[in-house]
Amino acid sequence: MKRDVSLRKVGLALLVALLTLCFAAPNGMAARKKARHIQRRTTKSNAPADKRVYLVHADNLHYDQWQTRGAQVLHGKVQFRHQGASLYCDSAHFYEASNSFEAFGNVKIFQGDTLSLFSDYAYYDGDDQMAMARYNVKLKNRNTQLFTDSLNFDRLYDNAYFFEGGKLIDGATTLTSDWGEYNTKTREAVFNFDVKMRGKDFYLESDTLYYDTKLSMAHIVGPTDITSGKSHIYSEHGYYDSNTGKARLMNRSVLRNEGKMMVGDSVVYGGEGGLSKAFRNVVYVDTVNKNRLLCNYGEYNETTGYAMCTDSAICEDFSQKDTLFMHADTFKIFSYNMNTDSVYRVVHAYNHVRAYRLDLQGVCDSMVYNQLDSCLTLYRDPIVWNNNQQLVGEQIDVFMRDSTVEHAHVINQAFSVQQLRDTLYFNQVSSNEMYAYFTNGEIYKTLAEGNVLIAYHFEDDSDSSLICLNCQETTEMQMFMDNRKLQRVWTPKSSGVLYPMNQIPADKKYLPGFEWFSYVRPRDKDDIFNWRPKRAGTELKKEERPEAPRQRLGRAGVASIP
Repeated sequence: MKRDVSLRKVGLALLVALLTLCFAAPNGMAARKKARHIQRRTTKSNAPADKRVYLVHADNLHYDQWQTRGAQVLHGKVQFRHQGASLYCDSAHFYEASNSFEAFGNVKIFQGDTLSLFSDYAYYDGDDQMAMARYNVKLKNRNTQLFTDSLNFDRLYDNAYFFEGGKLIDGATTLTSDWGEYNTKTREAVFNFDVKMRGKDFYLESDTLYYDTKLSMAHIVGPTDITSGKSHIYSEHGYYDSNTGKARLMNRSVLRNEGKMMVGDSVVYGGEGGLSKAFRNVVYVDTVNKNRLLCNYGEYNETTGYAMCTDSAICEDFSQKDTLFMHADTFKIFSYNMNTDSVYRVVHAYNHVRAYRLDLQGVCDSMVYNQLDSCLTLYRDPIVWNNNQQLVGEQIDVFMRDSTVEHAHVINQAFSVQQLRDTLYFNQVSSNEMYAYFTNGEIYKTLAEGNVLIAYHFEDDSDSSLICLNCQETTEMQMFMDNRKLQRVWTPKSSGVLYPMNQIPADKKYLPGFEWFSYVRPRDKDDIFNWRPKRAGTELKKEERPEAPRQRLGRAGVASIP
């Protein structure tokens, strides 16, 4: 009886256990499946990238532990695959233990659609993702090609290194150097030692150069020479666009073109357009015409011959024994008949023109020099000083030969003043027009025409003391000089009065319109920057002269004057 009870208890416990298991099974199985799924996802996401080099194909394979140091020897259409790259060759030694191989003959490595590497031999390390290609190496990345005999390509950082000479071709541009580096991702290159860069219209030499193949832009970081046609650039820091020929240069870069030179703290070279710009401490030198421009902003167009400078601008002419220094707000140079034997230039200077040379000074508002007739024209209240001589008029034309003054022409309201030995006495001549003639830079003759007024002092030959003042009015006067001393005077018959020095009337001492502008005169080459205008009321007022009457044709064709 007890035994039956025990059996019933055991059976009941077993039944309860089975029922419990049956009811709990669905939830338990789901939990176990979920746990296994989470484990598989975690394992997949945390699993390290597969770095193994896979052999995809070879026509023949054999293994020789002793002759090939444990490598698998592969022949015929060998193909490997490694992390997105496909590698082909004629034969190879596959070192599976070190995850590397040596490739021989027609080696090709392709990575994506834009990168390929060709060589006669290569060693590839799968762990470091480094390909060491040798002999007849060619790396092609989009439109850029790199040629060398020794190249290490780091696939991990997309860098290709060559160290036994290399050549990079980017469109129409070719670069060569002893050592270099090219990044296939950024498409930027670095070249060192004996760098040469050739393009369609330029040639560059440097020791170090950075080059961006995307922009065709060279970054100059050391002493560099660029030759383009007849132009030459020297720079140690800047950027050069090999497509357009444009350049942005810093650190006192120098531009040269057929005897002309321009340098500045920074320079923008125009390339095909020909226009170059320079900023800060600009120096433009023309060794052919022997002049120099200095300013803080300048332009030069080698195609048209146009040049301009402004901001503290100075023009220096050193064609003579003494240098002529001129300052104006702006200087402009225009060239005509370029690229012909009859080329000539016209120089414009405006406003506040001041000039200084030891024997010659001048001021005016604007000035023009025409190289065609060697004429220098001063406009708007011009004044010219030569030693103790002062010349004033509405317009002054100075004609030169071989940069030496040949003659001068004062147009309208001409007034010549000569100061006598730093005294308050002045020889004076006023007229409608006036001419002065020079030889070897010395004046030897003057001519005054139209309404000539004269106030001239005679000197004692023995002690050069003043004797009297000659006041005269005539239609023309000629004065002849030698060694700056008056030799003789010619005038047509005219009336005049001689006044002893102690009997000169106050109104005869100075001619109408007389003014000695010593306070305006430049004192030295540094004083040309200090503009000092004439005192109010002493400026010349332009005289309007009536035009000649125009003839008109009548009905019968007879000329008549209205």
